[in-house]
This record gives sequence, structure tokens and C-alpha cells, in this order.
Amino acid sequence: MNLREKAKIFTDKGLRRRTRWTGLMLIVVAVAILEIISLVQAHYAKVGIRQEAKATAESQLDATKSGILNIINQVESAVRNNVWVAQWCLQIPDSLSNIPKLIVNNNPIVAGSTIAIVPGYYKKKPLFSPYMAITNGEIIEKTLATPEYDYPSQEWFTKPIELDRGYWSEPYIDKDGGEILMTTYSYPIKDKQGRIAAVLTADLDLQWLTAMVEAINIYPGSFSTVVSRTGKLLVSPDDSLIMNTTIDEYASSVRDSAPLRALNKAMLNKESGSMQITYEGKKNTVYYTPIEKTGWAMNIIIPEQEMFAGLRKLDGLMRILQVIGLLLIILIFRSVAKSQLRFKSLSERKEIMENELHIASEIQMSMIPKTFPPFPDRKDIDLAAALVPAKEVSGDLYDFFIRDNKLFFCIGDVSGKGVPASLMMAVTRSLFRSVSAHSDNPAEIVSSINNSMAEMNESTMFVTFLCCILDLQTGHLKYCNAGHNSPLIFTQSIDELPVEPNLPLGVMLGNEYVLQEIQMGYDNALFLYTDGVTEAENENHELFGIERLKKTLSGRKESYEHLKNVKKAVAGFVRSAPQSDDMTMLFIHYLRNPEDARIIHLTNDINQIKNLAGFLDSIAEEKKLPNSLTCSINLALEEAVTNVIEYAYAEDDGKGGGAKDKPIDVMAVVRDDELKFVITDEGKPFDPTKIADVNIDQDAGSRPVGGLGIHLYKNIMDNVIYRRLENKNILTLTKKLQ
Repeated sequence: MNLREKAKIFTDKGLRRRTRWTGLMLIVVAVAILEIISLVQAHYAKVGIRQEAKATAESQLDATKSGILNIINQVESAVRNNVWVAQWCLQIPDSLSNIPKLIVNNNPIVAGSTIAIVPGYYKKKPLFSPYMAITNGEIIEKTLATPEYDYPSQEWFTKPIELDRGYWSEPYIDKDGGEILMTTYSYPIKDKQGRIAAVLTADLDLQWLTAMVEAINIYPGSFSTVVSRTGKLLVSPDDSLIMNTTIDEYASSVRDSAPLRALNKAMLNKESGSMQITYEGKKNTVYYTPIEKTGWAMNIIIPEQEMFAGLRKLDGLMRILQVIGLLLIILIFRSVAKSQLRFKSLSERKEIMENELHIASEIQMSMIPKTFPPFPDRKDIDLAAALVPAKEVSGDLYDFFIRDNKLFFCIGDVSGKGVPASLMMAVTRSLFRSVSAHSDNPAEIVSSINNSMAEMNESTMFVTFLCCILDLQTGHLKYCNAGHNSPLIFTQSIDELPVEPNLPLGVMLGNEYVLQEIQMGYDNALFLYTDGVTEAENENHELFGIERLKKTLSGRKESYEHLKNVKKAVAGFVRSAPQSDDMTMLFIHYLRNPEDARIIHLTNDINQIKNLAGFLDSIAEEKKLPNSLTCSINLALEEAVTNVIEYAYAEDDGKGGGAKDKPIDVMAVVRDDELKFVITDEGKPFDPTKIADVNIDQDAGSRPVGGLGIHLYKNIMDNVIYRRLENKNILTLTKKLQ
């Protein structure tokens, strides 16, 4: 063997050794990357699951508490509605027994009632307490004034007299009523001299409470409890604990009692919130809230094992996919390393690419929301979306989410097809989520996405894109278009939403995008789509077109029904022709009807300003506003409306010098923490927020005329915002109440 042959053998061995080490290093790096991805995904998935569980638990607690308080209020009303009757009957003692009978007869929710006289009030009847109860549908009459039952010492009798108000007793087991858990509402009755003469009561059977609380079911294994003001368990999965123990007492029987004691303390302090506790050796998350009026508190206990059960299954599937991915990498490496298996290797690569395309399609589709309805607890929005790719992967995208009571949504279409378009779609969607998390301005969002894509757009691809933000409280829609086709807006008719064309994303760095705004009303809707809908071709190369689309969307239906009809209509139109482009649709139906809004209609007549005082007085009386605050708000409204007449309707002086009866609408939105007044007129543009502040320290004789009224209401109100929408001036004045 000559030296050259020996050198070749030595080189081949070194090459094979380096190849093995390279393959091993690639596998190690791949394993590390996959593990990091898995850990990051698991972390954010847990965060999302916790947030979803928190929102669901708080919603369930609020709904159940509302149901409980509704029954409590019914019982209180049953007693209070008969207080005046009891006061009148104090003069005729023999008629007092009719009052409990009246309460029981007229209020099926009341299990029993009595009117207990204060000892010694009647000389002839020192103890007098007729009691009426419902048993098997019949009213049973008896007396509580017996030697065995000392009613003057009972909590339901002493507490309302001591507090001089209505009082809910601590729940108790009715020994004479079939061992039923009950509570009593008592109200003190005063005579004409203002002395407390009696206590009127209504008994409430608490069997419904158990059924209502047990109906809460968030995850398998989750359960709820209710405790009284003293901490006794009123509802528990273990019936033996009801009225026999407290959470604090139960804590002494478990190993780690500190979390349970902390929970008991928080609930007895009437706090709301959540905490993690260990129960029966398992970690649980507890959400709790007080029940006003009764002093009770309730909670939902969710085992974390059940909360993350789905995540564990997904993690197992991901591990399997990771192993499969590693095996594929090994196979690819071996096939490339062995030149004699080149043709077989090419075949395996093709198969691998097809599998990866399928996985890429699944991953891509998992990135966009596809659970509908997406916000089942909200009644102010009906939303549905659909993406029908033409190939294995799509270049279209849509996305939406709610932040700060605003619906952020977008739709886009990437130029080109296949994997590059799908990657660009994924980048665009990620940038939308990232940027819109910190901005409420669609133009800023679109500009930021455009700059990011233009800097890295070596493939010269672009994306047509439409970004919108809908304020779900007011219906105010802000949007910015980047070369996308105009969506359809549903009002009294179906029209194309006016949009500025602008350049698509990724074309030019630093391009300026125009912000547009409209006001959406109750029952208005938007239909966003990509050109795969209107440019769908049949066998004769005819396009589906915008008019067919409008006709298909005619009539009021639920969002998903509209999308189903469009897909069906397009499929019926193209028939056997292959789908040439991705088809994406997003339908948003705005359904908020502000029940807390009041409105007064004025015209540009200065004499009508006096009507604002009565309009505001009704609101002030309802909110119990101080007179000084009412006067200052009224002054601000008068100044704001006066400015509309004098400036927006400058040619209409309100005294016959111009056109009359021009509208000025003042809408008041009344909430617990604020009053919001929206003044709308059709006059010429007038933005009071751009008027320079008046220097009130300057001498009146040298100070310029005007601007003092604007200065006045700017300082009275907490927030002043002006918008010009649809040829109307919209001035919003907000006053914080807390």
C-alpha cells in the first residue's frame, strides 16, 4: 500500500470521525433548543391557564353571588313591605297574627314568619309571638311565646333591637322543622312614639343555597364552600361538616394549617382575592369573595392537578414530537452522510418535507384564534372568523384580542404563496401582538410593524394589512389601512368602509400611515376579508365580486352564519375550479346598547341652556351628588354648550341672525365612579382643547376677550377630549366621582 492510499484511508477515517462528532453536536444542540422551547411554552401556557381560570372563577363567583343576593333581597322586601302594616296593627293586637300569614302567603320563598312583641309592651300579653309556617303547602299557625322557647333571648330578636335596623341571623339547624338549615331576617317595628314595639321576621330555608353553589363546576374535582359570619361551614362537599365546624377548626386537623387559617381570616374579613393552599396533600388555588348583607363568604377551590391536566397531555405530545423530530434529524444526517444512498435519501427528504409542511400548517393554524365564540361572557360583541388556505400553508392572517375594554383586530394578506408567505404571516401576526400590547393607535401600530418588516425584508415581500381598535364601551372605531381592500360596514345598508389606500407593510421604511375614525352604533357590523373571497374564479374565469358578496351578506344573522353562507356561496360559484388564493374572513357585530346613558336634545337657541339644569338635577339626585359639585358641573355644561352656539354655529346666533333649530345633543353616561357628558353638534369644526389657557392673574381690562368659559370647564372637569367624526364635533367631558 503506497503512501497516497494510506493518506486517503487516514483522511476518510478523520472525515467520518468529524462527521460523527458534527452529527452528535447537532443532536445535542437540537435537544437543547427543543427543551428550551418546551419550557418557555409550558411557562406561558401555565400563565394563560391561570388567567383563564381566574377570569372564569371570578365570573362564576359574581354570578352565584348575584343569585344569592337576589333571594336575600326578595326576603328583605317581603318584610319591609309589611312594616307599615305592622305599625298600624300595633293598635289592634288581635290583628297582628295576620301579618306573618300575609308574608308567608304572598312570598313562596319565605318558609315562616313571626311578629314578636317586646316583653311588657302589652300589659295583657307580656309575651306574644304568633308564628306562621308553610308545611306541605299549608299554613301552620303556632306561637313562639312558650316556656320552652325564650324568644326574647334569641339572636333574631335581640340583634335588630340592638342595631335598630334589619338583621340576618347566624344560620341555624331548625330542630322542629326537619333538621333544615335556615336563617332569619328580622326588622324592628316602632310605634308612633318611636319606641321599638316588636320584631317582624321572615325565615329562609337554605336548601337552595347548596344547590346553587354545587352548580359551580369549572374543572373536574373543583368545589365550593360557603361560610357564615362566624366562620361556620354552610355549604361543603362533606355534609358532616355543615354547621359543625369552621375552616379554622378544620385547619387544626391537617398537616399544613397556615394556608387554611389565612383563607379563613381573609374570608371573615370580607376580602376578595385568591391564594394557593395545600388540601389533602394537593396544591389548590382558591378564589373567594364576600356576600354582602348576610356577612357570609364563598369560595371556589380548584386543584392545580386538574387545572393543568390538559397542559400535561400537551406536554407529553410535545415530547413525542420532539423525539420524532430528533429521529428525523438523525435520519437526515445519516442519509446525507452516505453518498451511496443518495437517491433513497432524496426520497426520504421529500417525505420529511411533506410531513414538516403538514406540521407547519398545524402550527400556523394554531397561532390564530379559532375558538368561537371567543368571548362567551360578553354580550356587547358577536365575532367569528375563518381562514381557508389554498395550499398546505397560508399567507393570510387575522387576529384579535381585548385589552382595556377595547377590541384590537386585524386582517392581512402576504404577497406570494407557500412557506415564505406563511413565515411572513407568522412574523406579521407576532409583531401585531407585540406592538398593540403597548399602543392604542392603529396608525402607530401599523407604522411600527412596517418599519420592523422593511428593515429585514430581503425577499422584497409585502403584506396588505388593516388594523382596527373598537372601543366596546363607546363604539368608537379607529383604524389604519396598509394597502388592504376596504371592509364592508353594516348600518342601514351594506357599504364599503372609506379607507386610505396607503402602502402595504414592508415596502418602504418610514412610510407614514393615516389614522381614520368612525362611530359605530348598536347593531352595526364590520366584515373584513382578503381578496381570495372577491377574486375567487369559476371555470369561466369569472370573479365572485363585491356585489355577490354584499348579496350573500344581506340580512341580520349571527356572525358564524354569515361566514358559513359566504363559504357556501363561493364554493357554489367556483364549482370544480381549484382554489387559487387563500380566503380569510372576519365578521364583527357590535351589540352594545348603553343602558346607563341619558340624553337631552337641544338646538342652537341660547334660551335652551336653562334646560340643562333639570337634566343634571335628575342625575345628581340619583347619584346623591353634593350641591356644590352639581352646580360646578352644571356651570361647565352651560359654558360648553354656549361655546357650541357661539363658535361651532357662529353664523347661527340663536337670535334670528341665522338658521335655527340646529341640533346639539348632550348624552350623559352615568357610572359608579364617573359622569361622562358627550356633546355632539353638526356645526363647523371647533376644537376648544386647542384654545390657549386664559391668564386669570392678568388684569381684566388688558386680558383678551373670550376663552374664559373654556378655561372654566377645563378646570372643573377631570378630562376634556375633542374629536371630529363624520362631519360632527364630539366633545367629551368627564368628572371622576371617586
